[in-house]
Amino acid sequence: MTSNLKRYTTLFFLAFIICAFQGMSQGDPSTFKGQIALGINNPSQSGFVGDFEAKSLNFPSINLGIQYMFGPLLGAKADFGYNRFSNLDNTPEFKVNYTRFNAQLVCNATRVLGFVPRRIGVFAHAGPGFSMIKPLGDYGQNDTSFLNAMGGLEFHFGVSDALSVYLDTSYILGFSDDFDPVTEGYGSFNGNMLTFTIGFSISLSGCYYCENE
Repeated sequence: MTSNLKRYTTLFFLAFIICAFQGMSQGDPSTFKGQIALGINNPSQSGFVGDFEAKSLNFPSINLGIQYMFGPLLGAKADFGYNRFSNLDNTPEFKVNYTRFNAQLVCNATRVLGFVPRRIGVFAHAGPGFSMIKPLGDYGQNDTSFLNAMGGLEFHFGVSDALSVYLDTSYILGFSDDFDPVTEGYGSFNGNMLTFTIGFSISLSGCYYCENE
């Protein structure tokens, strides 16, 4: 897992460096975009203590964001995510609300790849953030929070010049110490999370796909 994470991180950095250098040489209009997506999540088992274990797939994961493209290749976005997950059958009962805020760089990888059809878009995003964990029920007092780093890929299909439907796959890496004492971790979570969401990206200024033409 560690080696794969390092490999993915290196690829993200390389993609953003390429985008940055190419983006500086382009002068296309920038565009504001609003995004909303709904899907499922998979919390890492290492983030729980004792016999606590979450379901492999949990619903919902909700993402809301606002994105600004500096040019045709490089942009930034601020986004909010809400995730709910609960216990696996035959394990101690719990439910957890996982909320996060992130500021991320966005790379329009469509330009880098070159061979992608006009109405298809590929975007990479990565950046730091803050996670807040709120257990429910009997463990409601065991709140915790920590810094995170998030990275992911979006695959867009243009419905119109101003609207696209997209699939996002993201990994949220949590930077949190182990629970101390361990009993304070019951019903809480301090690990990583994988999310899969489907949503809409709406151009708030200009044309969504103009920069890809």
